[in-house]
Amino acid sequence: MGLFSKKKLETTLTAPIDGQLIPLEKVQDSVFSQKMMGDGFAVEPSDDKIVSPVSGTVESIFPTKHALMIQSKRGLEIMVHLGIDTVELNGEPFEIEVKKGDQIEQGSAIGEMDIDAIKAKQKLPTVIVIVSNMDQVKNISEITPEQVSAGKDVQTIQSK
Repeated sequence: MGLFSKKKLETTLTAPIDGQLIPLEKVQDSVFSQKMMGDGFAVEPSDDKIVSPVSGTVESIFPTKHALMIQSKRGLEIMVHLGIDTVELNGEPFEIEVKKGDQIEQGSAIGEMDIDAIKAKQKLPTVIVIVSNMDQVKNISEITPEQVSAGKDVQTIQSK
């Protein structure tokens, strides 16, 4: 019984895109690498297709389409941030296929990003996944840098 109740408070985040999984500390943006917005992980993408790292509800989509917030079924606020300094691109390299209020499943398509267009503007296409309400987190697992496919389990979060 005890094991079951502990397991119930766990949420597993999956890779939102194919690529190289990296620790948040290695992201080339101090706001993320210093965990000012929360903890999580990043992927240096090798593909354009983005999937949801968690099941939940789309809470918001930034007007510039470079980031969206998903509230998990356990109340975690998960930000999927597409690229570094890509807010300056005004949404051009992004196509978001979900809208606010949508119920989405882990691994379901949420959009695409044009990696080449991002790089052509001298921006980095790093995809960052952040738990923004860390006050709800008891423990967050370390990640192991490796090649990942979209939908692969990469991080476990224990809620309080």
